[in-house]
Amino acid sequence: MLIYGLKNCDSCRKAKKALPEAELVDVREAGVPGAVLAQAHEQFGAALLNTRSTTWRGLDEEARKQAPLALIEAHPALMKRPLISVGDKLFLGWNKEIEVDVHAML
Repeated sequence: MLIYGLKNCDSCRKAKKALPEAELVDVREAGVPGAVLAQAHEQFGAALLNTRSTTWRGLDEEARKQAPLALIEAHPALMKRPLISVGDKLFLGWNKEIEVDVHAML
């Protein structure tokens, strides 16, 4: 099980605490594998892009028009977090419902 996120992200830390067996992959340092990112974009669409982040607010209008995957590859912090990979299944974000679903897969 992998948690793609940021080590200083509160939601990522909560997910890691609830899932101690998971490995946290810091997307700023390691990025997200292209295949995982493509699967996540196919599954979650526009929800994969965090348009409430400070990184997003710092982009100009021209940059915001880029394709979501290109934006996330250029600015990993733009990805909504955490992205949790359990086998071939992906979960986006962290709340009680997702926690229950992830634990059910274990």
